[in-house]
Amino acid sequence: MRKITLSTLFFFLTTVILAVVLLVHNTGAEKERGYDSSTVMSRISYLQELALVKHNYTGVIGYRDYMKILNINVPMTEKYFLLKYNGYIKAGVDFNRIKVNVENDSTVHVSIPQPRILDTVIDEKSVEVYNESENAFNPIKISDYNEALAREKDVMIRDAIAQGIYTDATDQAKIAITSLLKDMGFKDIRITEELTMPQVH
Repeated sequence: MRKITLSTLFFFLTTVILAVVLLVHNTGAEKERGYDSSTVMSRISYLQELALVKHNYTGVIGYRDYMKILNINVPMTEKYFLLKYNGYIKAGVDFNRIKVNVENDSTVHVSIPQPRILDTVIDEKSVEVYNESENAFNPIKISDYNEALAREKDVMIRDAIAQGIYTDATDQAKIAITSLLKDMGFKDIRITEELTMPQVH
């Protein structure tokens, strides 16, 4: 009968311990490499600012008004001015409403909501007034300037939408999300847009 030497026993025990350590390490590494839906969502939420689309504007506003009696313009009460301004519009996807479904270690599905206008800004320091009337019967008021600027914001929004700012915002969000998910190791990435049902009035 062969005797087991102390060195052989030591080698055997060392091999078993090393195998157990490697198994535990590899299992932990696999868990560390895996991502669940909430982890992916928390990573995506940091991309909000990177996925915004900004359109810059320089425009001129023409304002003209009269005093009215019974909704009829009173002669010689016309007031008018021109305003030049710089401004911008930001549009983007609300990342708090994004839905993530991690199907496995390589496959993920992300649903993003419809984009929206997030900010419409006219830089008040950039506003310059031109060709301003001086009518004692109907003087220009601060409220007239504010009204003209408020109307212009609506014009800016319509113009930005016509130029495709919503499409740009969706595309930018998809690019940012796809880049992040690839860096996280996902290979099969599916991004869809949330459907919105038309409201019935």
